[in-house]
Parts: sequence; structure tokens; C-alpha cells
Amino acid sequence: MATYIVGDIQGCCDELQQLLALANFDADFDELWITGDLVARGPKSLETLRFVKGLGSSTKIILGNHDLHLLAIWQGIHQAKDNDKLTPLLAAPDCDELLHWLRLQPLLLRHPEFDFVMVHAGISPQWTMKQAEQLANEIEQQLHGDQFKTLLQNMYGNHPNSWSDSLTGDDRLRFIINAFTRMRYCFLDGSLEFKNKLGPEQTDKSVMRPWFEIPTLDKASPIVFGHWAALLGEVAQQDLYALDTGCVWGNNLTMLRWQDKKKFSLTCPIHSQ
Repeated sequence: MATYIVGDIQGCCDELQQLLALANFDADFDELWITGDLVARGPKSLETLRFVKGLGSSTKIILGNHDLHLLAIWQGIHQAKDNDKLTPLLAAPDCDELLHWLRLQPLLLRHPEFDFVMVHAGISPQWTMKQAEQLANEIEQQLHGDQFKTLLQNMYGNHPNSWSDSLTGDDRLRFIINAFTRMRYCFLDGSLEFKNKLGPEQTDKSVMRPWFEIPTLDKASPIVFGHWAALLGEVAQQDLYALDTGCVWGNNLTMLRWQDKKKFSLTCPIHSQ
């Protein structure tokens, strides 16, 4: 059995299936882990959810910011944008079934055998790894409950951008979601910065750094993440694996086989501008 981990799919279902075939993935024997952002911007969000859900227990996924935003659209909190290409999904007869399934997915997963941790954007350097797992569970319990719509309504915004154990209510939940699903850069004290989407080579490191370069980051376990296409999978830190390589932007869809760390990559057409 092999464990494969794939970066942000974003509705690129054809490319996902081609990549799995390239790696000889067998759902009866192998497992597929997905770093979140299954939907939006690519042409086949509906087909992606149907395909991944249909793989059953062989697949483990976490939620990304696009997945959470889709849930908010589904619940009438926001309107879908044309460039997200979600209309076929929202109009599908199995839309409710698919999105009920989606909202039951976690924000963080730890592999029971290999002990790596998978998140969408990253782990706040203001948290321990144990704390991150506990906080992810807080959000999951909210999403699984009857009041999940309230969570989705209140998750938008950039504040607070610094963690405190004393945070409560919507501020606490918003920070947790932002760290797990939107974070790229942190100021040097570990607080979150949301405006900068440039690559690290274009950023003044005396002001802010990628979250994984903040010295307080707990590196007790290997971390696998997606979200940050501008990295193109390149990080220098040991036991850190960036897998969003910008499939939807005409770059690549990338998958890592954990056992031997071999990467499989497929060049993709441009699906989003």
C-alpha cells in the first residue's frame, strides 16, 4: 500500500484522474490524501467532489478556504462569482448530499502510521502542534453541529490576527480558520499578515516571513500543506512539503508518494485568469 498526497485540485478533475493513472494509484490498496481546495476556479468542481467522495475510505481530505467559501455560498451567506465556476455544482441534484459530506471533513489530519500532519495553509507559529490539533477539533465540532451556518457567517475578516488563549467566540473561531486555511505570511512576532501574495524572494524578511520560517513554529511532526501556489512546491526546510503548484493557473498538479518521497507532476492547461 502506498500513501499519495496531492495538492490543491480546484475543480481540475480530469487532471487529477490523469495524475492518479500516471502514479498507478489503486483505490483498493493505496490511500489518497488531499490538501484541501477541492473546488473553485477549475471547470469541474462537481465532478471532483463526486469522484473524491466515490473513492470512499481510501481518501482523506481536509478543508481549504475555497471549500469553506463554497459551504457559505450553499447556505446563502454569499453569492457565487462567475470565475469560481460553481454553477453546475450548486444546481446538481446531489448538491446537498455532496456538501453535507464536505462540511464533515476536518481542518487537520495526522497520519496514524507515518505521523505527518496535513493542513491546508499551515500551522500558526503561535501554537504548539498539540494545540493546533485541539483547535482544529473546535472548528470541526462547530461545522458538524446544527449551528454550522453561524460559523460560516462569522468566519470572514482579518481580525484578530494574533493568537491569545483568552480569545473567545467568533474572534477565536475566525483566527483558527484563518490560520489553517488562509495564512501565508506572518510578522516576526507570529501574527498573521493577509495582504501579501508575492513569493518569499520578493518580500522583505525584516518585516514578515513565510509562516514556516518563523522560529517559534513547532516542527515536532512533518507538515504537508497546499494553498500557496506561488511557492511552486519549493521550500528549503526539512520535513516540510508544499504541494500546491498552481494547477488551475496553468502550472502543475503535484502529488507526493510518502514512502519514497517521489513526486508525480502533470502540466495543466490554464483554467483561471
